[in-house]
Amino acid sequence: MLKRTFQLDEIHDVAKQLLKKSPNKVLCLYGDMGVGKTTLVKAMVKELGAADVANSPTFGLVNEYSDKNDNPLAYHFDFYRLNNEMEALDMGFEDYLNSNAWLFIEWPDKISSLLPNDAVGVFLHFIEENTRSVELNIS
Repeated sequence: MLKRTFQLDEIHDVAKQLLKKSPNKVLCLYGDMGVGKTTLVKAMVKELGAADVANSPTFGLVNEYSDKNDNPLAYHFDFYRLNNEMEALDMGFEDYLNSNAWLFIEWPDKISSLLPNDAVGVFLHFIEENTRSVELNIS
């Protein structure tokens, strides 16, 4: 387990730590709206060496990030607007689970029965304007 309080300007260090400590590549990000889930994903995508800058997939549900050779590195899901788990299945979520890429999932509670048992919970908490805490829960 990793538990850390950090300033927002330390987000890339936190991202590095999370990627290093995670036992697998499925990270479920929990936290209130505006706590910094997408900001953390952006930092992790950058740390992985993606060719593109990450942004929120709120309207498209998923963004793909590749390395310089166009190999998929990570998929970033934002299920906030999802109405039911069937929508995730319709978009091929199970295929993403079978890929070798990292999966960063915002609002994973919307698809809880579809998540693998060994998915890693990343819990973000608002402390102050520029301060957050993060907990990495490993099953």
